[in-house]
Amino acid sequence: MHHEQISDTPIITAPHGAGLANLALAIGGLAIGTGEFASMSILPVVANDLHTTLPEMGHMISAYALGVVFGAPLITIFLARMPRRAMLVMLMALYAAGNLFSAAAPGYGTLILARFIAGIPHGAYFGVAALVAAAMAVPEKRAQAVSRVLLGLTIANVFGVPLATWLSQGFGWRSTFLVVGLLGVTTALMVRRYVPWIATGNASPRRELGVFRRLQVWLTLLMVSVGFGGLFAVYTYVTPTLLEVTKVAPAALPVLLAMMGVGMTIGNLVGGWFADRSRLWTIFGALVWNAAALSAFYYSSANVWAVALNLFAIGCGIAVCPAVQTRLMDVAGDAQTVAAALNHSAFNCANAAGAWCGGLAIAHGMSLQSTGPVGALLAIGGIVVLGVSVLLEQRQPAPVVATV
Repeated sequence: MHHEQISDTPIITAPHGAGLANLALAIGGLAIGTGEFASMSILPVVANDLHTTLPEMGHMISAYALGVVFGAPLITIFLARMPRRAMLVMLMALYAAGNLFSAAAPGYGTLILARFIAGIPHGAYFGVAALVAAAMAVPEKRAQAVSRVLLGLTIANVFGVPLATWLSQGFGWRSTFLVVGLLGVTTALMVRRYVPWIATGNASPRRELGVFRRLQVWLTLLMVSVGFGGLFAVYTYVTPTLLEVTKVAPAALPVLLAMMGVGMTIGNLVGGWFADRSRLWTIFGALVWNAAALSAFYYSSANVWAVALNLFAIGCGIAVCPAVQTRLMDVAGDAQTVAAALNHSAFNCANAAGAWCGGLAIAHGMSLQSTGPVGALLAIGGIVVLGVSVLLEQRQPAPVVATV
């Protein structure tokens, strides 16, 4: 392991350069993003093939989310002493196995189990990958390094999901999980070759468990779970809204969804740049942006051009990711690994909360486009939690941030 000294902070040097190391980590993000989001788009194909209803098959999405929520803290706590690179290789191998198992699953029950297994490494992978990327960057560019890891996740919505949807239509839904599984294997091999070896320092299960005693960690996770539920309130029901309200042709759906993916990709990169200047202002700005963009969805969904622009704007709201990820690393003290992984548990809670709130509005007779204002209210809730977090933080000293 080599160190360069910049501003008294040791920077980890990758054996073949930070560029290839970050690319390896980002391809893992592409694999995970494609597997997660494509599951939603291929749902009708899977339900039809396995002779189940759409709501029953929806449990495939819930099983994956449960795997993320439980897997992220458990893996990072109990494997706290495992070197970072070895942990990333193991997590990607598990992710590949879960997806290959999904591709081979003979029926409904085994597919649900396979999706749960595939979800287990999701949060831990992104959490550890973010810490590794931050360790290879100078302190003032940590958030931009984290945003590059998350780039694969956002690009998945531009290329990965449309490609997976096309594969499922032409070669059956199993081909989607097969390709995602092979991407996972590729990532594991690339991480093994290009990512530097990083010691865990003083990390231990007991030390990582200490994260649950930190109020700022809980408030940051709550802010994510509430504030970014809004994006998922719209995303979950965007397909029926576009078909029934905007009345677009089914062939136009991938293009409109890709607009959201382009917004996510640009928002993620811009968010990383802003987060290196101010974490809190970036989070606040992203929440305000989300509230405005989601409110506009109620009106824009009547016109195809307006809704395309609006979906791009809603996607840009993902700019919060690098800021939240690095803020969690800041407030976690010496329990950074589990805090970084819990961010993805929180986003999956946001996914569930947003889908539930949007569904509740529709079930009570509100229009499909009402998911926009419902999402905006969730974004405002996130602003309130952020305000409480900042007020309390000003009254107590900040924890010392441990090195990776």
